[in-house]
Amino acid sequence: MDERLKRTEWFRHDRFGMFIHWGLYSIPARGEWARGSEQIDDNTYYSYFNQFDPYAYDAREWARLAKSAGMKYAVLTAKHHDGFCLFDSALTDFKATNTPAGRDLVREYTDAFRAEGLKVGLYYSLIDWNHPAYPAYQHHSHPHRNNENYKNRRPFTEYIDYMHNQVKELCTGYGKIDIMWFDFSYGDMCGEKWEATKLINMIRKYQPDIITDNRLEVSGEGFGSLATENPLIYSGDFVSPECIIPPEGIVNTAGCAIPWEACITLNDNWGWAPSDNNYKDESVVIRKLVECVSKGGNLLLNVGPDATGRIPEQSRNILTNVGRWMDGHSQAIYGAGKSDYTKPEWGRYTQCGDTVYACVMDFPVGPLALPGIPAEKIDYCRLFPGGSELKLYNDWRTSNYAGIAYVNIPRYDMYNKIYTVIKIKLKQ
Repeated sequence: MDERLKRTEWFRHDRFGMFIHWGLYSIPARGEWARGSEQIDDNTYYSYFNQFDPYAYDAREWARLAKSAGMKYAVLTAKHHDGFCLFDSALTDFKATNTPAGRDLVREYTDAFRAEGLKVGLYYSLIDWNHPAYPAYQHHSHPHRNNENYKNRRPFTEYIDYMHNQVKELCTGYGKIDIMWFDFSYGDMCGEKWEATKLINMIRKYQPDIITDNRLEVSGEGFGSLATENPLIYSGDFVSPECIIPPEGIVNTAGCAIPWEACITLNDNWGWAPSDNNYKDESVVIRKLVECVSKGGNLLLNVGPDATGRIPEQSRNILTNVGRWMDGHSQAIYGAGKSDYTKPEWGRYTQCGDTVYACVMDFPVGPLALPGIPAEKIDYCRLFPGGSELKLYNDWRTSNYAGIAYVNIPRYDMYNKIYTVIKIKLKQ
């Protein structure tokens, strides 16, 4: 576990990342599972391949948006379940360089995000609905699961070789990769079915500092052996709860906290779906980010670019507004984690060493109580943004509640509709 904690040190510091789901499915625009869920035939789906021309794709613009939102890393779908590759793989013709795009879109992404000082991650689907050796007939979610013509497939070992060698391409051809985000295992398709030990050893040979999620071993609903005291070599470095934030964070069987990252959609779909306008606004995103950090976790927030390569305007606007809040309050996020003190009724605590950040959502009547933190242990309190002093408050109203520290919060704080942040420095 010490090695995992060392590898994830930056990850546990940075806390906030961008997930990017993008591929051929942005053309039908009904989500990234469309080919499987709708059982789209090959001819129809390959027509999208011949139409894929994201002329508006500008990876530098994506990177600048992520950075301005306060995100510190990103994960792009290099290959999703449909088998289409955004990178120039030598192992398949089903790739972006053979479409009208004619470009290695992963290379543009890694170059642009690194140039903005962001860590880069790549998502790689263990499932492949395009490869002739991947099980199809009566197999989980495959578009040909009801087609008896797909009963007899080539040996599965051919797919394993293909998958391992594609991961090797990503690990050797694109510079330093910070995260390899696998998705996903199911049923008996897990662990050594993927020859996971061999795969992880190969990855570590070329990218010794890379971190991986836990989905070589489990799917989104499992923790796997990472949540035990004896994780397997392929159990990953962090748990990846999907579209849910754990009630109390995640610990192993010994009660020790383990790294985790909630991956969450900005609306209701991962891939571009123009009919889906159920967006989470900036106040929801910020509150969920603070919630994740207060429980010792990260937030990986998804955007789904459209078929032309643009991140939708609604997504851009929300992220821009999140960035405005982060400009003045990021101390409560970066480097912070679960507090030693119990969650207060008015919001949440995050903590970094001897500094507690009170993230206040519900303003009090009168002064604000700081439950669990004795007044004599507080060195000083500051209001963010700006860093103005907040004095501890004690008068006839608070005298009935001995042992609880109080401060006054000015009602003019411009961010109080989301979270007001108070920095509480504790005495050594």
